[in-house]
Amino acid sequence: MNQSPRPPLGDAPRIILKSGRDRSLLRRHPWVFSGAIARLEGDPQAGGAVIVAATDGTFLGWGTYSPISQIRVRIWSWDEATPINAQLIDQKIEAAVALRHRLMPNVTALRLLHGEADGLPGCVCDRYGDLLVLQLLSAGAARWRSAIIESLLAHTGAAQIYERSDADVLELEGLPHHTALLHGALPVLPGTVEEQGLRFTVDAINGHKTGFYLDQRDNRARVRACANVPEVLDCFCYTGAFTASALAGGAGHVTAIDSSHDALALAQHNLVQNGLDAEKVEFIEADVFKHLRKLRDQDRSYDVIILDPPKFAPTSATAERAARGYKDINLLAFKLLKPGGLLFTFSCSGGVNQDLFQKIVAGAALDAQVDARVVMHLNAGADHPIALNFPESEYLKGLCCAVV
Repeated sequence: MNQSPRPPLGDAPRIILKSGRDRSLLRRHPWVFSGAIARLEGDPQAGGAVIVAATDGTFLGWGTYSPISQIRVRIWSWDEATPINAQLIDQKIEAAVALRHRLMPNVTALRLLHGEADGLPGCVCDRYGDLLVLQLLSAGAARWRSAIIESLLAHTGAAQIYERSDADVLELEGLPHHTALLHGALPVLPGTVEEQGLRFTVDAINGHKTGFYLDQRDNRARVRACANVPEVLDCFCYTGAFTASALAGGAGHVTAIDSSHDALALAQHNLVQNGLDAEKVEFIEADVFKHLRKLRDQDRSYDVIILDPPKFAPTSATAERAARGYKDINLLAFKLLKPGGLLFTFSCSGGVNQDLFQKIVAGAALDAQVDARVVMHLNAGADHPIALNFPESEYLKGLCCAVV
């Protein structure tokens, strides 16, 4: 029996893949790299909707086109009958916000939209009370700016939305940085968020990322639970959230290192506003790599060490260089740990996956000649979901290692 011909897919431009290059999309991985494309049909525009099809014309997904990026297409819909439009975006945002409300009903500082993990490639939104901070980091997300804003307002009731599309990845998309107030009045800054009984001052417009490391919430609680020890070392301490958590957990003394003078000043302020004893903290403005060597040469030692460095490898192309940096700081940390000590070590580099990161840390322990074991695998909280079809959404990975 002859099958009826496949119905036409409309007038949208099409991306036809090379033979065999549809395997990842059949597993619903949402990225199409430039090297997988056999040909274009039509005239796709930057951020515009395209149909992605296999060599034989089989529909694979609706995506948005990025003419400059190596990630040439990002899939927004796997349903042939559901093209990319304002209604689809609204449904995805409504579902993402509802999930956070269900999982974290009493948390007022959290991530509402987490890009591909919420089916919204390149769209990130963090909430700080009545303020939403939006990042549109792909051509498709930027093109749908108006629909995203309208939906966020409808489902959050936020008083203000500020866009901070200022991340380095925009250069890979060929997009300019865009920072602007999108809704409401400019908020009074800096603001304050509360987390597990502690208050932190946040500059959502000028601070790192969207002002605060929301992804480390659960890990700060873990450090707090283990911090009733004489000496803690907090590296890349930024505005002191781990330092404050350690003091709240009973740490006798914390050495906190960061290269930013302004961040350290805000860290000191955060201690004061929480009524924590600033005399128990030694703040050091220094390059962490160099200062760890100095501490090693001084025969210093610590019961708990926290390594939360900035992104070393934004893409897999820079992973090898980043691996050397991660190994260096973890090697030094292992040398500074007391017997029985705990190392909380993290990577937020998208180009370094969990397996590679654990191998790097294992190599550092071996070179430091210490016997270490992993007692906890660490990652971001429930407001940073990990899509099973998109492991790259697990960008934050960490280990808690105990040294014998």
